[in-house]
Amino acid sequence: MDPETIDYPKILQDALRDAVRRVMAQVAEHGLSGEHHFYIGFETGHPGVDIPRFLHDQYPDEMTIILQHQFWGLTVEDDSFSVFLSFGGSKQRLLIPFAALTAFADPAAQFALRFVPAGEEEGETAPEAPAPTAETGEPEKPGEVLRFDPSRKR
Repeated sequence: MDPETIDYPKILQDALRDAVRRVMAQVAEHGLSGEHHFYIGFETGHPGVDIPRFLHDQYPDEMTIILQHQFWGLTVEDDSFSVFLSFGGSKQRLLIPFAALTAFADPAAQFALRFVPAGEEEGETAPEAPAPTAETGEPEKPGEVLRFDPSRKR
């Protein structure tokens, strides 16, 4: 990092990932309340991601999991979380570093975040293609809070 500049985008990404960590820690301690549930997108090839081989083979780049009714053993650490999910009737453990997150949404709260992939925030070049927001289809900036409308048809 250049000491002459302040890397605001990286600072914001880190703060948003920490917000997700705090929410996940609250759920690990107290469970999900009301209609809250989470869509969590992550890079499957990110260092530290530990998922079953069959999931990595099926999702070699990115995967989205849903934490709603059937998840077990949610554990949150400073830099990662682990959870057991059922795939084909078999409980499988997933370990996901917060740095691997690409998206987080809680439709019940109409809250969503999109993250810059870790390599891109560290200065690696990547295509500049803003993703559409969930509600309006307008371009958005990485890390921007999006309004999530699950009833909207694509």
